[in-house]
Amino acid sequence: YPDISVEHSYEQRRLPVTQFTEDEEMVRDAARHWANEVLRPLVRDMDNEGKTRPDVIHGLFDHGFMGMEIPEEYGGSEMNFTSACLVVEELSRVDPSVSILVDIHNTLTNNAVRFWGSKELKEKWLPRLASEAVSSFALSEAGSGTDAFALKTTATASSDGSYYTLNGEKLWISNSREAGVLLVFANVDPSLKHKGITAFMVDANTEGLHVGKPEKKLGLRASSTCPVVLDNVKVDAADVLGEVGLGYKYCINILNEGRIGIASQQIGIAKGCMDIAMPYLNERSQFGTKLADFQGMEHQYAQIATEIHAAELMTYNTCRMKENDIPFVKEASMAKLYASQVAEKAASKTIEWLGGIGFTQDLLAEKFYRDCKVGSIYEGTSNIQLQTIAKRIKDEYR
Repeated sequence: YPDISVEHSYEQRRLPVTQFTEDEEMVRDAARHWANEVLRPLVRDMDNEGKTRPDVIHGLFDHGFMGMEIPEEYGGSEMNFTSACLVVEELSRVDPSVSILVDIHNTLTNNAVRFWGSKELKEKWLPRLASEAVSSFALSEAGSGTDAFALKTTATASSDGSYYTLNGEKLWISNSREAGVLLVFANVDPSLKHKGITAFMVDANTEGLHVGKPEKKLGLRASSTCPVVLDNVKVDAADVLGEVGLGYKYCINILNEGRIGIASQQIGIAKGCMDIAMPYLNERSQFGTKLADFQGMEHQYAQIATEIHAAELMTYNTCRMKENDIPFVKEASMAKLYASQVAEKAASKTIEWLGGIGFTQDLLAEKFYRDCKVGSIYEGTSNIQLQTIAKRIKDEYR
């Protein structure tokens, strides 16, 4: 066989999708170090307190994790999408509550402003989003969860068109307690149905905007999830994101990207479980044998490790597709669907492997078990992912 290492340079060969560039490895390692050294000692207390501490949020901004793809001219890190997902994964490996704050901020709000914001809108908001303002993606309502475009929040234009008045109530809004800005979706003309939906950048301190009491959740307890009331909130027309009436298109497109971020979060959870389980299995002995050496155990953790690797391949391949402008809707749904299944399985198995201690709060296994469940719910339920995948497959075979 010819020596392909001689015939083709390293740069010419196609790299595996889990082989990252020097910059990507650098930001991954920085996130891993910060998560282990700074975040890990605070995880249990923040979960019990039900809130993310301000110094943690400051640390996220200080390390550039909140402006991953924002250009340097606006104060951002100007990294790629893969780098953003690697940060989400590493943070999730320690605390998924913090990772979801970073994920929503980067993959939804920041990217929406980058993609569709006017020059003036970018100049106004991107520096804040990169340096100090946490963001929320305010889409869901009581009657519009999966059916997102059934939203009832209205945006009434002033007689001179200089501003809009927003009225309505949003539910399940992540990051809303900490948010400095909210990307709010409202309908400028309900008679147009979804074609009236418009996106607005709304300062959290705007008169008439009220953030309600956080939900008491099964998991992700340090991540705030609150109702948001909009009571005659006036928003300047210059703060409309993109074009009036195209909010539904922006929402669909950006949520497709967001699903890749959620897949990264779920991979982080699964790896976090293995980080707890494997040292324990290698240390604890029963009947004179390390737990990790029993064949029955070997088969179980080998299976989980295989599924985690498969989820990684799906997720980071989808990242590369996105970065190369290759259609990725089906693959994003597959990655989110599968990664959420793997995380749930890994968390459940970890508790079994740990035995009694896994059922206590002595270790973080039970927290990962609680945190992972929402992976099959938010940013599109598993059934919605299956529906999306099925639609694309049918189209391919027509």
